[in-house]
Amino acid sequence: MQIYEELVARGLIKQVTNEEEIRDLLNNGKATFYIGFDCTADSLTAGHFMALTLMKRLQDAGNKPIALIGGGTTMIGDPSGRTDMRKMLTREDIDHNAECFKRQMERFIDFSDGKALMLNNADWLMNLNYVELLREVGACFSVNNMLRAECYKQRMEKGLSFLEFNYMIMQSYDFYHMFQHNGCNMQCGGDDQWSNMLGGTELIRRKLGKDSHAMTITLLTDSQGKKMGKTAGNAVWLDPNKTSPFDFFQYWRNVADADVMKCIRMLTFLPLEEIDAMNDWEGAKLNEAKEILAFELTKMVHGEEEANKAKEASHALFAGGGNKENMPSVTLQESDFRDGVIDILQVLVSAELCKTRSEARRAVEQGGVSVNDEKITDVKTTYTNADFSSEFIVKKGKKSFCRIEV
Repeated sequence: MQIYEELVARGLIKQVTNEEEIRDLLNNGKATFYIGFDCTADSLTAGHFMALTLMKRLQDAGNKPIALIGGGTTMIGDPSGRTDMRKMLTREDIDHNAECFKRQMERFIDFSDGKALMLNNADWLMNLNYVELLREVGACFSVNNMLRAECYKQRMEKGLSFLEFNYMIMQSYDFYHMFQHNGCNMQCGGDDQWSNMLGGTELIRRKLGKDSHAMTITLLTDSQGKKMGKTAGNAVWLDPNKTSPFDFFQYWRNVADADVMKCIRMLTFLPLEEIDAMNDWEGAKLNEAKEILAFELTKMVHGEEEANKAKEASHALFAGGGNKENMPSVTLQESDFRDGVIDILQVLVSAELCKTRSEARRAVEQGGVSVNDEKITDVKTTYTNADFSSEFIVKKGKKSFCRIEV
C-alpha cells in the first residue's frame, strides 16, 4: 500500500484540491509540503500530534516536510475556532516559544542533510511593506468571499477585528513565498484552515499563472484534532515539565471507547493489519487497546523508558501491582503545615489536583476525593507529619491522583 492510500485507510484525508495530482506527488516522493504552527505557547500540545505524525509519515515515504514556525502570523492571531481574540504576545515571547517548538519537533522530523526544513514566517512577513503588500496581494482577495469563510463566520456576531481579518492574507502569502523560494508545492492542515489554504493556492495561481502546480490537502479533521488538545479544560502538553509522561500516558489511556480505534489508526505507526485485527475488541480487550495507544504515543514523545514507567505506574494504581515509585508525586514542605497539621484542602492544592481551596472544598463535598482508597467527606480532615511516613495516595475523581511525601 502506498502512502496516499495508507492515509485514506487511516482516515486522515478529508478533502483535497486535486486528488490525482496529490496522489502522484505523495506516492512518488515528489511533494515538498508545509504545515504551520503558530507560537501561542511554549510547548506543542496533543492537539498538534496529528500534524507531527503526518509529517513523519510523509517524510518516511520520501517527501520533504517544511515545519513552518509562525513567528509572524502569531503577531496577528488566527481567528479560526475562536469566540474571542487571542492574547497579544510580545516578539520576545513568540521567539522563545518558537525555540521550544523546534526542540520538540526534532523528535518527530529528521532535519538532517536537507531532508526537512524548519522556517519562520517572521523572516519574510515582518519585512513586508504594507502598501506594497496591499498592491501585490490585496487585489487578489475578495472581501465577500473572505466573509463567507468558515474561519470568520463564528466571529462575526461577537466582532472580528481588522487585525485578525488579515490572517488569511498572511497565511496565503506564506504559501506563495515558500512556493517561490523553497519549492513548496503542497500545504496541509485541518478543515478549520480550509479557506486559508484555498486562499494560498488561489494566490499562487493568480500571481504566477493557472498552470502553477500548488496543491491543497486537508488531512486533519477539526473535530478530532481540536479535542485532542485539551482535557478537563487543561492543555495536554508535549513538554514533560508541563504534562508529565505519566499524565500524558493517562490522557490517552482514558480516551472515550468510541475514539480509541480511531486514535490508534490515525496517530500510531502500528501496521494497519494489526489495527484491523483490533476492530472487534470489546470490554477488557478495548482497555487493552487503550493501553496500546497510550504506550505507543508516550514512547513517541517521551521515549520507551518513560513509556514503560508510565505503564507500570498505571498498573500500580489501577490494577494493584507494579512500582508505585513512578506515580506522580509531590513533596510537602514545612510551610504547607500549620501548627504541625495540614488539612485535606491544602493537600489537594499542594498536590496540584485543585487550583484553589474553594475548588478542593467542592471536590470533597461532592464525594470525589479519597486517600488510600478511603473516601474523604469532611473538609476539616487533617493530617500530621506521621501520617505521611507510609504510603499516602490522594485521588480526585477517577483519573487524577498523586503520591504525597514529606
